[in-house]
Amino acid sequence: MAENRLTRELESREKTVRKQAWRRPELLPSPDPEPGYVYRWIRLSTQGQADPTNVSSKLREGWEPVLAKSHPEIFLSGIENERFKDNIVIGGLILCRAPEEMVQERNAYYQAQAQGQMTAVDNNLMRENDPRMPMFNDRKSTVTFGKG
Repeated sequence: MAENRLTRELESREKTVRKQAWRRPELLPSPDPEPGYVYRWIRLSTQGQADPTNVSSKLREGWEPVLAKSHPEIFLSGIENERFKDNIVIGGLILCRAPEEMVQERNAYYQAQAQGQMTAVDNNLMRENDPRMPMFNDRKSTVTFGKG
């Protein structure tokens, strides 16, 4: 038989696993997903200046701050904001969550707003259309490949 074969313990998968490349760590950690909720970082302050208008508008919109004890996987180095001392605050941003249905309704609302604005722009553009020199409002793109 073959005399030059390696022993079985030298052929294990752990010995042949490729070395992992170094990656830059995330600036903002991602919490473990929770079914039915969407997470988002909301601005508390910019360059050391508090931004209460932004925070209050997001809280009224339905976002609720996440308690630090509910996500122990996120490392906190210290308390940055006395008002939100029990929450997860990193670099002037606070981690908040909202129900998935609310976020989908919000996205649909803003999508409808954007579509309405595009329709208004199209109508305004096509109002200037002249049959002698028609304008084309074609928002479709095509990809062609050369023959050669």
